[in-house]
Amino acid sequence: MPPQKAIPIQVRRATQPNCGPMPAWIRQPLGQDPHFGLTRTAVQENALHTVCEEAKCPNRGECWSRGTATFMILGDTCTRACGFCAVRTGRPEHAPDSDEPRRVAEAVARMALKYVVLTSVNRDDQPDGGTGIFAETVRLLRAANPGIGIELLTPDFRNCQDQALARIAPLAPLVWGHNVETAPNLYKTVRPGADYARSLRLLEAAARLPEIEAKTALMLGLGETEHEVLDVLRDLRAIGVQRLALGQYLRPSMQHLPVRAYIEPAQFEYLAQAAREMGFSWVKAGPLVRSSYHAED
Repeated sequence: MPPQKAIPIQVRRATQPNCGPMPAWIRQPLGQDPHFGLTRTAVQENALHTVCEEAKCPNRGECWSRGTATFMILGDTCTRACGFCAVRTGRPEHAPDSDEPRRVAEAVARMALKYVVLTSVNRDDQPDGGTGIFAETVRLLRAANPGIGIELLTPDFRNCQDQALARIAPLAPLVWGHNVETAPNLYKTVRPGADYARSLRLLEAAARLPEIEAKTALMLGLGETEHEVLDVLRDLRAIGVQRLALGQYLRPSMQHLPVRAYIEPAQFEYLAQAAREMGFSWVKAGPLVRSSYHAED
Protein backbone atom coordinates (compact mmCIF):
# COMPACT_ATOMS: atom_id res chain seq x y z
CA MET A 1 0.00 0.00 0.00
CA PRO A 2 1.18 3.58 -0.64
CA PRO A 3 2.09 5.88 2.23
CA GLN A 4 -0.98 7.15 4.09
CA LYS A 5 0.16 10.77 4.08
CA ALA A 6 1.24 12.32 0.81
CA ILE A 7 3.40 15.38 0.53
CA PRO A 8 1.57 18.39 -0.91
CA ILE A 9 1.53 18.45 -4.70
CA GLN A 10 3.89 21.17 -5.88
CA VAL A 11 3.09 22.11 -9.47
CA ARG A 12 3.29 25.06 -11.79
CA ARG A 13 -0.16 25.33 -13.28
CA ALA A 14 -0.53 25.92 -17.00
CA THR A 15 -2.94 28.79 -17.50
CA GLN A 16 -2.05 29.62 -21.12
CA PRO A 17 -2.08 27.27 -24.12
CA ASN A 18 1.71 27.23 -24.42
CA CYS A 19 2.25 27.17 -20.62
CA GLY A 20 5.10 29.70 -20.67
CA PRO A 21 8.76 28.84 -20.03
CA MET A 22 9.63 25.41 -18.73
CA PRO A 23 11.15 25.00 -15.26
CA ALA A 24 14.92 24.74 -15.10
CA TRP A 25 14.84 21.05 -14.19
CA ILE A 26 13.31 20.22 -17.60
CA ARG A 27 16.19 21.53 -19.71
CA GLN A 28 18.76 19.11 -21.11
CA PRO A 29 21.92 19.62 -23.23
CA LEU A 30 21.95 17.99 -26.67
CA GLY A 31 25.00 15.88 -25.93
CA GLN A 32 28.65 16.40 -26.83
CA ASP A 33 30.12 13.01 -26.01
CA PRO A 34 31.86 11.36 -29.01
CA HIS A 35 29.51 8.39 -28.74
CA PHE A 36 26.62 10.69 -29.68
CA GLY A 37 27.95 10.96 -33.22
CA LEU A 38 28.63 7.23 -33.46
CA THR A 39 25.07 6.46 -32.45
CA ARG A 40 23.65 8.96 -34.93
CA THR A 41 25.79 7.52 -37.73
CA ALA A 42 24.73 3.93 -36.99
CA VAL A 43 21.07 4.97 -37.09
CA GLN A 44 21.30 7.12 -40.22
CA GLU A 45 23.46 4.81 -42.32
CA ASN A 46 21.01 1.95 -41.77
CA ALA A 47 18.02 4.16 -42.68
CA LEU A 48 16.38 3.52 -39.33
CA HIS A 49 13.92 5.45 -37.22
CA THR A 50 14.29 6.02 -33.51
CA VAL A 51 11.64 7.15 -31.07
CA CYS A 52 14.36 9.43 -29.70
CA GLU A 53 14.05 11.58 -32.84
CA GLU A 54 10.50 10.93 -34.00
CA ALA A 55 8.96 11.62 -30.58
CA LYS A 56 11.38 14.49 -29.80
CA CYS A 57 12.60 12.85 -26.61
CA PRO A 58 14.36 15.30 -24.26
CA ASN A 59 16.91 12.64 -23.29
CA ARG A 60 18.31 12.03 -26.76
CA GLY A 61 21.60 13.77 -25.94
CA GLU A 62 22.18 11.75 -22.79
CA CYS A 63 21.14 8.39 -24.20
CA TRP A 64 22.94 8.70 -27.53
CA SER A 65 26.05 9.83 -25.70
CA ARG A 66 25.80 6.60 -23.68
CA GLY A 67 25.48 4.63 -26.92
CA THR A 68 21.83 3.68 -26.41
CA ALA A 69 18.82 4.31 -28.62
CA THR A 70 15.26 3.04 -28.90
CA PHE A 71 14.63 1.76 -32.42
CA MET A 72 11.19 2.48 -33.88
CA ILE A 73 10.19 -0.20 -36.36
CA LEU A 74 7.27 -0.56 -38.80
CA GLY A 75 7.87 2.81 -40.42
CA ASP A 76 7.42 6.38 -39.25
CA THR A 77 3.67 6.86 -39.76
CA CYS A 78 1.21 5.90 -37.03
CA THR A 79 -2.39 4.93 -37.79
CA ARG A 80 -3.60 6.68 -34.64
CA ALA A 81 -3.47 10.34 -33.62
CA CYS A 82 -2.81 10.63 -29.90
CA GLY A 83 -2.99 14.18 -28.60
CA PHE A 84 0.44 14.04 -26.93
CA CYS A 85 2.59 12.33 -29.54
CA ALA A 86 4.98 13.95 -32.02
CA VAL A 87 5.19 10.92 -34.33
CA ARG A 88 3.65 11.49 -37.76
CA THR A 89 0.11 10.16 -38.15
CA GLY A 90 -1.93 9.10 -41.14
CA ARG A 91 -2.36 6.20 -43.52
CA PRO A 92 1.04 4.50 -44.07
CA GLU A 93 2.00 4.57 -47.74
CA HIS A 94 3.87 1.28 -47.63
CA ALA A 95 3.62 -2.14 -46.06
CA PRO A 96 6.16 -2.87 -43.31
CA ASP A 97 9.70 -3.19 -44.67
CA SER A 98 10.75 -6.84 -44.49
CA ASP A 99 14.42 -5.80 -44.57
CA GLU A 100 14.10 -3.56 -41.53
CA PRO A 101 14.91 -6.32 -38.98
CA ARG A 102 18.24 -6.96 -40.70
CA ARG A 103 19.16 -3.29 -40.64
CA VAL A 104 18.27 -2.97 -36.97
CA ALA A 105 20.41 -6.01 -36.15
CA GLU A 106 23.35 -4.56 -38.09
CA ALA A 107 23.06 -1.19 -36.31
CA VAL A 108 22.88 -2.88 -32.91
CA ALA A 109 25.99 -4.95 -33.73
CA ARG A 110 27.84 -1.85 -34.91
CA MET A 111 26.96 -0.03 -31.69
CA ALA A 112 27.98 -3.10 -29.65
CA LEU A 113 24.80 -2.87 -27.60
CA LYS A 114 24.18 -5.35 -24.80
CA TYR A 115 20.59 -4.19 -24.30
CA VAL A 116 18.22 -2.96 -26.99
CA VAL A 117 14.71 -1.46 -26.88
CA LEU A 118 12.35 -1.91 -29.84
CA THR A 119 9.19 0.13 -30.19
CA SER A 120 6.89 0.89 -33.12
CA VAL A 121 4.12 3.01 -34.47
CA ASN A 122 0.61 1.58 -34.41
CA ARG A 123 -0.05 -0.39 -37.59
CA ASP A 124 -3.79 -1.02 -37.39
CA ASP A 125 -3.70 -1.36 -41.18
CA GLN A 126 -1.87 -4.69 -40.89
CA PRO A 127 -3.68 -7.95 -40.08
CA ASP A 128 -1.02 -8.88 -37.50
CA GLY A 129 -0.46 -5.34 -36.24
CA GLY A 130 3.21 -5.69 -37.16
CA THR A 131 4.00 -8.55 -34.78
CA GLY A 132 5.82 -10.43 -37.54
CA ILE A 133 8.39 -7.65 -37.86
CA PHE A 134 8.82 -7.54 -34.09
CA ALA A 135 9.44 -11.29 -33.99
CA GLU A 136 11.89 -11.31 -36.91
CA THR A 137 13.86 -8.40 -35.45
CA VAL A 138 14.25 -10.21 -32.14
CA ARG A 139 15.24 -13.41 -33.96
CA LEU A 140 18.03 -11.67 -35.86
CA LEU A 141 19.24 -9.82 -32.75
CA ARG A 142 19.51 -13.11 -30.86
CA ALA A 143 21.18 -14.82 -33.82
CA ALA A 144 23.92 -12.18 -33.73
CA ASN A 145 24.19 -12.11 -29.94
CA PRO A 146 22.36 -14.84 -27.98
CA GLY A 147 22.93 -13.04 -24.69
CA ILE A 148 21.57 -9.64 -25.69
CA GLY A 149 18.94 -8.08 -23.44
CA ILE A 150 15.77 -7.13 -25.30
CA GLU A 151 12.86 -4.92 -24.34
CA LEU A 152 9.77 -4.37 -26.46
CA LEU A 153 7.50 -1.35 -26.23
CA THR A 154 4.49 -2.39 -28.28
CA PRO A 155 1.11 -1.00 -29.32
CA ASP A 156 -2.01 -2.53 -27.80
CA PHE A 157 -2.53 -4.67 -30.95
CA ARG A 158 -6.17 -3.66 -31.06
CA ASN A 159 -7.66 -6.55 -33.06
CA CYS A 160 -4.86 -9.09 -32.83
CA GLN A 161 -3.75 -9.40 -29.22
CA ASP A 162 -3.97 -13.20 -29.31
CA GLN A 163 -1.78 -13.30 -32.41
CA ALA A 164 0.74 -10.95 -30.80
CA LEU A 165 0.88 -13.04 -27.64
CA ALA A 166 1.41 -16.24 -29.62
CA ARG A 167 4.28 -14.74 -31.64
CA ILE A 168 6.04 -12.88 -28.86
CA ALA A 169 5.76 -15.47 -26.06
CA PRO A 170 8.42 -17.75 -27.63
CA LEU A 171 10.86 -14.81 -27.77
CA ALA A 172 11.38 -14.81 -23.98
CA PRO A 173 13.28 -13.87 -21.95
CA LEU A 174 12.49 -10.20 -22.44
CA VAL A 175 10.69 -7.19 -21.04
CA TRP A 176 7.33 -6.50 -22.68
CA GLY A 177 6.34 -2.89 -22.33
CA HIS A 178 3.08 -1.24 -23.29
CA ASN A 179 2.28 2.25 -22.01
CA VAL A 180 -1.06 3.11 -20.45
CA GLU A 181 0.14 6.75 -20.63
CA THR A 182 -2.52 8.44 -18.45
CA ALA A 183 -5.57 8.03 -16.23
CA PRO A 184 -8.58 6.35 -17.88
CA ASN A 185 -10.84 9.41 -17.66
CA LEU A 186 -8.40 11.31 -19.93
CA TYR A 187 -8.26 8.69 -22.68
CA LYS A 188 -10.90 10.34 -24.85
CA THR A 189 -8.74 13.43 -25.39
CA VAL A 190 -5.25 12.03 -24.78
CA ARG A 191 -5.47 8.60 -26.46
CA PRO A 192 -8.35 8.51 -28.97
CA GLY A 193 -8.45 5.07 -30.50
CA ALA A 194 -7.02 3.46 -27.39
CA ASP A 195 -8.86 1.80 -24.53
CA TYR A 196 -7.68 1.55 -20.92
CA ALA A 197 -9.22 -1.88 -20.34
CA ARG A 198 -7.66 -3.20 -23.57
CA SER A 199 -4.23 -1.98 -22.50
CA LEU A 200 -4.64 -3.67 -19.12
CA ARG A 201 -5.65 -6.93 -20.82
CA LEU A 202 -2.47 -6.94 -22.88
CA LEU A 203 -0.26 -6.14 -19.90
CA GLU A 204 -1.93 -8.81 -17.77
CA ALA A 205 -1.46 -11.43 -20.48
CA ALA A 206 2.18 -10.43 -20.93
CA ALA A 207 2.82 -10.55 -17.17
CA ARG A 208 1.58 -14.14 -17.07
CA LEU A 209 4.02 -15.37 -19.70
CA PRO A 210 7.11 -17.27 -18.49
CA GLU A 211 10.36 -15.24 -18.41
CA ILE A 212 8.61 -12.04 -19.44
CA GLU A 213 8.33 -8.94 -17.23
CA ALA A 214 5.53 -6.51 -18.01
CA LYS A 215 6.34 -2.81 -18.03
CA THR A 216 4.38 0.41 -18.52
CA ALA A 217 4.70 4.18 -18.28
CA LEU A 218 2.58 7.20 -17.48
CA MET A 219 2.94 10.87 -18.39
CA LEU A 220 2.02 13.38 -15.70
CA GLY A 221 0.86 16.95 -16.20
CA LEU A 222 -2.11 16.29 -18.49
CA GLY A 223 -4.73 17.12 -15.87
CA GLU A 224 -4.72 13.94 -13.80
CA THR A 225 -4.96 14.02 -10.01
CA GLU A 226 -2.62 12.27 -7.60
CA HIS A 227 -5.50 10.02 -6.52
CA GLU A 228 -6.07 8.96 -10.15
CA VAL A 229 -2.38 8.17 -10.61
CA LEU A 230 -2.31 6.01 -7.49
CA ASP A 231 -5.47 4.19 -8.66
CA VAL A 232 -3.77 3.38 -11.98
CA LEU A 233 -0.71 2.08 -10.14
CA ARG A 234 -2.91 -0.20 -8.06
CA ASP A 235 -4.60 -1.49 -11.22
CA LEU A 236 -1.19 -2.24 -12.73
CA ARG A 237 0.09 -4.11 -9.70
CA ALA A 238 -3.15 -6.11 -9.48
CA ILE A 239 -2.49 -7.54 -12.95
CA GLY A 240 1.18 -8.29 -12.32
CA VAL A 241 3.05 -5.37 -13.94
CA GLN A 242 6.57 -5.20 -12.46
CA ARG A 243 8.25 -2.24 -14.15
CA LEU A 244 7.07 1.36 -14.10
CA ALA A 245 8.23 4.68 -15.54
CA LEU A 246 6.70 8.04 -14.60
CA GLY A 247 7.60 11.23 -16.45
CA GLN A 248 6.49 14.77 -17.21
CA TYR A 249 4.40 15.39 -20.32
CA LEU A 250 6.05 17.96 -22.57
CA ARG A 251 4.13 19.54 -25.43
CA PRO A 252 5.83 18.70 -28.75
CA SER A 253 4.14 21.55 -30.64
CA MET A 254 1.28 24.04 -30.45
CA GLN A 255 -0.90 21.50 -32.25
CA HIS A 256 -0.62 19.04 -29.35
CA LEU A 257 -2.33 18.98 -25.96
CA PRO A 258 -1.22 21.75 -23.58
CA VAL A 259 0.70 21.00 -20.40
CA ARG A 260 -1.70 21.41 -17.50
CA ALA A 261 0.94 21.26 -14.78
CA TYR A 262 4.66 20.92 -14.29
CA ILE A 263 5.18 18.33 -11.58
CA GLU A 264 7.88 19.09 -9.04
CA PRO A 265 10.72 16.53 -8.65
CA ALA A 266 9.69 15.96 -5.02
CA GLN A 267 6.27 14.74 -6.14
CA PHE A 268 7.88 12.28 -8.53
CA GLU A 269 9.96 10.99 -5.61
CA TYR A 270 6.81 10.50 -3.54
CA LEU A 271 5.06 8.59 -6.32
CA ALA A 272 8.15 6.43 -6.88
CA GLN A 273 8.20 5.48 -3.21
CA ALA A 274 4.47 4.73 -3.30
CA ALA A 275 5.03 2.48 -6.33
CA ARG A 276 7.84 0.58 -4.63
CA GLU A 277 5.67 0.02 -1.57
CA MET A 278 2.97 -1.39 -3.84
CA GLY A 279 5.48 -3.96 -5.06
CA PHE A 280 6.87 -2.67 -8.36
CA SER A 281 10.36 -4.13 -8.71
CA TRP A 282 11.76 -1.49 -11.12
CA VAL A 283 10.73 2.15 -10.88
CA LYS A 284 12.02 5.23 -12.68
CA ALA A 285 10.29 8.53 -11.90
CA GLY A 286 11.26 12.09 -12.70
CA PRO A 287 10.43 15.01 -14.99
CA LEU A 288 12.59 13.73 -17.85
CA VAL A 289 11.94 10.01 -17.45
CA ARG A 290 10.54 8.25 -20.50
CA SER A 291 9.49 4.61 -20.86
CA SER A 292 12.86 3.44 -22.19
CA TYR A 293 15.01 5.78 -20.06
CA HIS A 294 17.86 3.75 -18.51
CA ALA A 295 15.92 0.63 -19.43
CA GLU A 296 19.11 -1.40 -19.28
CA ASP A 297 19.67 -0.66 -15.56
